[in-house]
Amino acid sequence: MPRPGSSASVRAPLFLYDGACAFCLATTRWMSAHLAWFPPAVPHDEADLAELGLTDADVADSAWLVTPRGRFGGHLAYAALLRMQPALGLRFLGHLVSAPPFSWIARVAYAGLARIRHRLPGGRS
Repeated sequence: MPRPGSSASVRAPLFLYDGACAFCLATTRWMSAHLAWFPPAVPHDEADLAELGLTDADVADSAWLVTPRGRFGGHLAYAALLRMQPALGLRFLGHLVSAPPFSWIARVAYAGLARIRHRLPGGRS
């Protein structure tokens, strides 16, 4: 899921989500409204994935945070967002979610949530 590495064509962070998923849209809007810093968010089907170094398979079941320094998918996208917050507690939480054994739990929880997202409040549009 993570794809660290340089994204030469990416000049600023960008958050990609499933625009056909009402739950994903609601979650993205909530984060945008409640986090002190949140990058521009774009549905993955409106983004030039090749330019961002991603494929359709990459974005099929995961949100992505693409930055000039790397690409982070799934639970690691959210962990990276937390690490970019000005609040020390949120940055700490982002580091915690990225480190084993917490990252193992977060990976499984994210995958399970992604599988049932169409059944969650909002469902699929």
